[in-house]
Amino acid sequence: MTERAGLSREEAADLTRATLETLGDRLSAGEARRFALQLPEPLRESLSVRDRIEQFGLHDFVARVSRRTGLTMQETERGVRAVLTTLREAIPGDVFDNAMSQLPAELQEMAEPMA
Repeated sequence: MTERAGLSREEAADLTRATLETLGDRLSAGEARRFALQLPEPLRESLSVRDRIEQFGLHDFVARVSRRTGLTMQETERGVRAVLTTLREAIPGDVFDNAMSQLPAELQEMAEPMA
């Protein structure tokens, strides 16, 4: 993940936690729980389960992660892509796909491998 994002190890860890926190803002409680169960223990608490789903698109997603990390929007967008791509590889396909289906298409595309 650090190589994909071009960030230091600490920045990559912060970015991963912030991306998961922001996913928690966007996913239903059930999907967030299923997704969190697939994460390593230290990351599970980053994916908060919320009672209410917030609706926002890619720009706002990246902006929220940027605010949580202090990284620039460009660094954050590259990092979010790296985190989502890494999660796609690590999380069972059905769990990942069900969670991503709750996101706008432009955000789902961030999880696709870059050509």
